[in-house]
Amino acid sequence: SVPRCYLNKQLATVRVLKGDPAELSCTVSKDNVTGTWFKDGLKLTSMDGVVFEKKGLVHKLIINKAEDIHAGKYRFEGGDVKTEASIFVEDPPQVDKVLLKNLTSVPTVAKAGEGVKLWIPFKGRGPIRAAWLKDRMELGDDTRIRVDKTDTCTMLSISSCNRRDCGDYKVRLKNDSGVLEINLKLMVIDKPQPPAGPIKIVESSANNITIQWKPPKDNGGKPVQRYLVERQQVGRNDWETLGETPRSCTSFTTSKVEEEMSYYFRVRAVNAEGVSDALESGEVKAAGKASPGAPDPPEIISTSRDTITISWKAPCKTGMSQIMGYIVQKRKKGTVTWLPVTNMPIKDKKLKVTSLKKGVQYEFRVAAVNAAGTGQPSDPSEPAFAQDPSKSPGQVQDLKVSSSDSTSVTLIWSKPEVQDGNDVKGYEVEMRPWNSLIWTKCFTLPAESTSCRVQGLQAGEKLFLRVRALSDSGPGEALELEACAGPAAPVVSPRLLIDDTVKSFLVIKAGNPIQMKIPFEGSPKPVVTCLKDGLPLPSRAAVSTEDGSIQLLLRAAEFSDSGTYTVELGDGQGRKETFSFQVQITDIPQPPGAIRLEENVPNTVTVTWDPSSSEQWEKNLYYTVLKRESQKGLWHVLGDLIYNNKFTFTRVVPGRDYYFRVVAKNDLGASDPSETVQPWRIWKKKAEFRVKAQKYRGVNQNQPPRFLVPLKSHVVVTGSECQMSCAAGGYPLPKITWYKDSRELSGDPNYFCRNDFGVCSLVLLGVTKQDEGEYMVEASNEVGRAFSKAFLTIKGNS
Repeated sequence: SVPRCYLNKQLATVRVLKGDPAELSCTVSKDNVTGTWFKDGLKLTSMDGVVFEKKGLVHKLIINKAEDIHAGKYRFEGGDVKTEASIFVEDPPQVDKVLLKNLTSVPTVAKAGEGVKLWIPFKGRGPIRAAWLKDRMELGDDTRIRVDKTDTCTMLSISSCNRRDCGDYKVRLKNDSGVLEINLKLMVIDKPQPPAGPIKIVESSANNITIQWKPPKDNGGKPVQRYLVERQQVGRNDWETLGETPRSCTSFTTSKVEEEMSYYFRVRAVNAEGVSDALESGEVKAAGKASPGAPDPPEIISTSRDTITISWKAPCKTGMSQIMGYIVQKRKKGTVTWLPVTNMPIKDKKLKVTSLKKGVQYEFRVAAVNAAGTGQPSDPSEPAFAQDPSKSPGQVQDLKVSSSDSTSVTLIWSKPEVQDGNDVKGYEVEMRPWNSLIWTKCFTLPAESTSCRVQGLQAGEKLFLRVRALSDSGPGEALELEACAGPAAPVVSPRLLIDDTVKSFLVIKAGNPIQMKIPFEGSPKPVVTCLKDGLPLPSRAAVSTEDGSIQLLLRAAEFSDSGTYTVELGDGQGRKETFSFQVQITDIPQPPGAIRLEENVPNTVTVTWDPSSSEQWEKNLYYTVLKRESQKGLWHVLGDLIYNNKFTFTRVVPGRDYYFRVVAKNDLGASDPSETVQPWRIWKKKAEFRVKAQKYRGVNQNQPPRFLVPLKSHVVVTGSECQMSCAAGGYPLPKITWYKDSRELSGDPNYFCRNDFGVCSLVLLGVTKQDEGEYMVEASNEVGRAFSKAFLTIKGNS
């Protein structure tokens, strides 16, 4: 809407964006009043871009396109009316919309160690303050980061990127007219961090050593591809490569060990950017053939203020001789040094450790001893505090079956009553068949959960279930009940429920996920098989059947994923139902290749170009050809939906410069353009003019300019060509000057002016709404001046 100010109603301020129209109006009491407009105290008779209008009692000052010169204080005087208003022209910071979309929609990717520059040009009234922010903190210059700014652009430079530079950045452009904020994302890729440690020794025997580690905490922005494993014998300097494992495997077993020999191991992670630093193990000793294996971790039996009682079991591997006793060691939690509990091996498999500090948390481990020596120590026990025991939690309440079906039973219960501040830390659920006395653990649940679903049952199966509360002092007393699974569900033939929500053709952008959800019914649960082009799906695909629907997911689509996908639903007895759908993987096209121009036919130009590389995978790709007639003019479409690499333009005007642009398009959008750099021109042959000189009459022939044929108003359609002409006489031959809305058009490349011996013409190519207005031609010589005016009206395409 046009900003308006009605001066009579005391609305004395108009704020308008630069380039937008504005209007001031004032109503007088009599129709015959002649009003006068003033700006900043000076009387206005004419002004670029300003039109004065009077309709009845209303006097208007209309600004077609607000510029900085239009800002100021305006006053209207007419009859008994005298009032004022102010116009403020706002020019907030702006960034090109195409550039803004490219910057905000796609992250900027850089490699670690390389430099990156983020450059943003802008326009708007100065001074414009530009600030770069990361994590809400403004960035300043330091040894790596530099922020530069000119009157028209700002740039963030990072000389050597690292992973800490990843994240969301914000550019804030601000002047006295407003603020523009742009959100950017920077991604820095690097080699991974070392695998997470420590390296755990899963097995150490005379024949094998198995180690285990965890994936790196930071993969460098690229998936880990594999792990490299090396070994060094204690006492030597060289490292030996043992092998590698795929990214899904974080353990390694080597049989290249010698009895009683000690080794160090190290592991490196590898991604597409390189190899990480190494994670190294401590010293690992290969056990002797007769040494016993490691027992299971000791269990905590009881605690007191200065004692902890532990017990353990004999190791599975006892070696070549009978176990003579056990070495027990302790350490404070969080330390690395193990201290002996006894000086001599003990024969019993239970020990009360005394002289402990109250309130300190301890861990214990045990090693078996036989005639060959001491075996490998066990893994540490669970940490325990040296403190007096507290009471176990009470029994859960209101245990009952809330629902059941043919394959499951759902239990609910209430928390036990709190006893002496002994808080419940969780629950343990166990089950046993009705014809067995052996209980099997089903779940260990957090304290917030007071329900669970026991699945995998047979229709009508009877069983016993029990639930007990857990706390730091141990398990509470269990509450038990008898339950029964529901009867078998009725047999329902497998059937795919295809409706309007299930599409048979999908167009997916490369990199986006492929997702298909197909509802079905069937009882018992049918067998689901998914195929692509008649073959099994790639390993990246995930298929699940939950809540009565089949879900197919490929997280990052590749061009090779295009094809026909088939879902088969069977009952295991030969009856099947199938559904097939097509998947087309596409992407925004790549730009066309180089453009070539030829004049095969006089006064025409044939535009040819190398095809876009996207033609290899995009079946629906086509091209659009555009042209403009000056370096800063508007682009106009010459041809669209072009499915070859050639187009001929026939409406070439000799003597004009043409620039051409070709864009590749598909259903997802348009590529970057390919353009000609040098202008194309067909040289115009100069016409020969013959002038017959008049005979000298011996009198003064000087005549002031006059218009033999005046300008006429025109109404044209947007995008068409308009030619305005007139004829002027006078002696000496008058100089012709064209104006639009009081602005001289000389030197404007969007207008073509000609004067052929008094016949004057102004040509506008591809008119737009901005070309509408009052045009005036002035003829002047040393004797006088003459003017002719006309109005150009632009109508939109219907």
